Amino acid sequence: MRSIWNGAISFGLVSIPVKLMNATESHAVSFRQIHTEDGGRIRYRKVCELEDREVSQAEIGKAYEDADGSMIPITDEDLSHLPIPTARTIEIVAFVPRERIDPLQMGTAYYLAASGAPAAKPYTLLREALGRSDRVAIAKFALRGRERLGMLRVSGDAIVMHGLLWPDEVRTPEGVAPDAGVTVREQELDLADALMDTLGEIDLDDLHDEYREALEEVIAAKAAGEAPPEAPGPAEPGKVLDLMAALESSVRAARESRGGEGTGTAEVRTLERHERPARRTPKETGGKKSTSTAAGKTAAGKTQARKSTSAARKSTAETDEKTAKSAKTAHAAHTAKTAKSAKTTKTAQTAKTAKTAQKTPDRSTARKTAAEATAGSTAGKGAAKKTASSRRRGA
Repeated sequence: MRSIWNGAISFGLVSIPVKLMNATESHAVSFRQIHTEDGGRIRYRKVCELEDREVSQAEIGKAYEDADGSMIPITDEDLSHLPIPTARTIEIVAFVPRERIDPLQMGTAYYLAASGAPAAKPYTLLREALGRSDRVAIAKFALRGRERLGMLRVSGDAIVMHGLLWPDEVRTPEGVAPDAGVTVREQELDLADALMDTLGEIDLDDLHDEYREALEEVIAAKAAGEAPPEAPGPAEPGKVLDLMAALESSVRAARESRGGEGTGTAEVRTLERHERPARRTPKETGGKKSTSTAAGKTAAGKTQARKSTSAARKSTAETDEKTAKSAKTAHAAHTAKTAKSAKTTKTAQTAKTAKTAQKTPDRSTARKTAAEATAGSTAGKGAAKKTASSRRRGA
């Protein structure tokens, strides 16, 4: 790219030699003026009014026209000696958040390139500092005979400077907004939101100048001696009497053009907002509502009601089925538990009876044995007494 200005960026005590280059270019198709009768070129010639002759570019200079009509000549040497520090310097005066800059002020964009190897280090320092702070630099510079305001920001690995209009060059929007008081209803805002959601986002690289392409086709056809392509007839605009109808038609058209993409979120959001009691539109006394709008809303309400009723019935049936299954399972578990408890009780009673029966004969045997032992003891005692008595007698 060809540089259009050479100078330096003044960053405090740091000076960064830079070159200024245009960052944008125009692809517009330009035309020349011709004489329609014979096709001859129409040219503008620079003629001196005093001598009534055409002059060359080398003979043309600058001058300031005073209030009385007199001309005050200004030479390039006069401009080069202007008492301002920005004649060959981009002087940074402040660093501000980027949201402080009104887009209305932004103008032509320029690339700032480091001029020579010594400028690489300070250039990179300024670029990294701007990128890390998320701020932009406000600077003053002189270009094409006037001092300008600029904004420096980072774009990739380069520093870009946007020419800014001075604040007093931006006109206030007086008389732009509607004078009459306008009230926007919630339903209209909901449909506007649905339209924005349906249109969604787009890659700016996919956009192109269709007018320029069509113009180039016409030029190519004329150059080949062919008839230029005919443009399709303009569609007749429908007479829209209701803003709601226009919004609904726009949403429908946007969904059809996008092939149904992105309609789910927009439709759900619209239905949710329309179902809220607080956002129901009161009856209006002025003007009649569109029949298509009312019919569309009624059909949408009936469809939603049917869906809600069907979902409620299905949910109730599933709940009843789950309840029946739970009751059946609980009854079976209770029956099994009761049977098991009865069986356990019966087993315990059988074991107790057997134990009692077993203990009873043992007690009888024990009593019989004790009686026999007692009898034996008594008989022994008697025999002992009888023996002792016989001995006494023998003595």
